[in-house]
Amino acid sequence: MPHDNSDELFPIVADDGRVIGSATRGECHGGSMLLHPVVHLHVFNSKGELYLQKRPDWKDIQPGRWDTAVGGHVDFGETVEEALRREAREELGIEGFRPERIAVYPFRSERERELVYVHRTIWDGAIVPSAELAGGRFWSRREIVDSMGKGIFTPNFESEAALLFFSE
Repeated sequence: MPHDNSDELFPIVADDGRVIGSATRGECHGGSMLLHPVVHLHVFNSKGELYLQKRPDWKDIQPGRWDTAVGGHVDFGETVEEALRREAREELGIEGFRPERIAVYPFRSERERELVYVHRTIWDGAIVPSAELAGGRFWSRREIVDSMGKGIFTPNFESEAALLFFSE
């Protein structure tokens, strides 16, 4: 069964996003509360539907829940833009999209603290979920609203839903 690499190196950042050090995935997800950057890309089609990925059961955070189309950590030495494009290519096989940054915010769970760089794009091309995911599909706004608060989505996604649907 696949698993996350606990030795993967992440940048540690100040509240303003400046890199101030590094730590492993294991340290960042092990309750240290070291602030580390992540990227999210919300992929809409031209009909206004939102693509969500299903997290596999083996993930160390939020296994089996529906989540942002593309989400991943910024690797140590990588820019936010580079991480966004790498994650989109690795997770969904999409390249050449035009991202729009819609927010940057700190997220805290019982295990970690992340500085989340949120982007959106419109994409009508092919989407090929990687083996890292348990699949994915487009959801209508109504389906998403009806499923909120029922343990179907990750807390990160639920916290961003208002940004996606009410920030225009």
